[in-house]
Amino acid sequence: MTLKPISFFIHHQGRGHANRAMAIIRELPAERPVSVLCARPDLFDGFDRPIDIVPLPNMIGAPVPSPGLFAQPTPEIMHCVPLGVAKTRGTMRTILDHLDDVDPALFVVDVSAEIAMLARIASVPAISLRMHGDRLDPGHLGAYQASVGLLAPFDRTLEQDDTPDWVRAATCYTGGLCTTVDAIPSREAARAKLGLDPTQEIIVVLTGGGGAGTPYAPLTMAARAVPNALWLVLGPTHREGHETDFGNLRELGWVAGVTDYIAAADVVIASAGDNTVHEIARVGRPYVCAPEWRYFAEQTRKAERLAEVGAAVMLREWPGALAPWRKILDAAKALDPAALAALYDADAARKAATYLEGMAVDLWSTEAPAAPVAAQAAGNDAPPLMSAA
Repeated sequence: MTLKPISFFIHHQGRGHANRAMAIIRELPAERPVSVLCARPDLFDGFDRPIDIVPLPNMIGAPVPSPGLFAQPTPEIMHCVPLGVAKTRGTMRTILDHLDDVDPALFVVDVSAEIAMLARIASVPAISLRMHGDRLDPGHLGAYQASVGLLAPFDRTLEQDDTPDWVRAATCYTGGLCTTVDAIPSREAARAKLGLDPTQEIIVVLTGGGGAGTPYAPLTMAARAVPNALWLVLGPTHREGHETDFGNLRELGWVAGVTDYIAAADVVIASAGDNTVHEIARVGRPYVCAPEWRYFAEQTRKAERLAEVGAAVMLREWPGALAPWRKILDAAKALDPAALAALYDADAARKAATYLEGMAVDLWSTEAPAAPVAAQAAGNDAPPLMSAA
């Protein structure tokens, strides 16, 4: 019997969504067909599992053709729906044509509230990926209600206090999903491999590709605050033009083997991207979490939760003086590393795939289910959307 495919919509901002999708898809049964719809198909170049790629128009930033259309307000039930944009129509048409052509068992949406609701309108069962942030608005709650289930690629411990009970009940928590699979060396072995002093204090600062980069000026203050430490900066940085470089502060840019650098560190200062958090948790190093600006305060809310469970020190603003830097590093070193390590689950991608495969089978079974699908049952008690904003 030929199985219905599972289709994935993958947002193309940064590499995190695509890397997460590949980690999960690898764990799906080999006989389950998979298709991926994405505006950056190159993110999947070299992927070692057979999939069908459906390129989408890149509608982000596409111009609105007239002032009158530009002036139209966004409905509260949606997030980004400019009028008169041909690339948006093309995206929706391509998605609907694909869903009609392949008749998928599931449509996994990572992430878009509008596309999750589009799937329901098109009579296609959707699973929405959940992220942290202020997501009690009508758009997010509507997408959750429109989905047959929700997938959270993080540990239940990190759930926000304000998340409604019906959303929790509809959610499969996989544990912390990290897409990095490199071997984890000891601190000593990592330093030997990288040619670093085995005794010097080393602070690693890293950020991913989804934002503007780490502000460099505050790091110059950090280098002055702890002059005997070596500060290694991975990934992009953002300069304001008036910085003074210091010999103990090195910009390395993009590097291979981020795991080695994390393992070599005494303290890691990093943003709050999903994979970044779980990369650090996987290695288990004192963590200063410096959230970047994201829509719906995604990284800020995640950093707050990490601090609340004792897994990280939250950096609410980049220090501009020496004493605060020393205080922050001391606080990070005082953390119990077990609190952060517990948030990573080496089995998370397999758990996500098992959940998706189970939903794909159960939803299309001709036998009566033993119990309602969690999202549908929970949705019966969901509050009206407009009152939840």
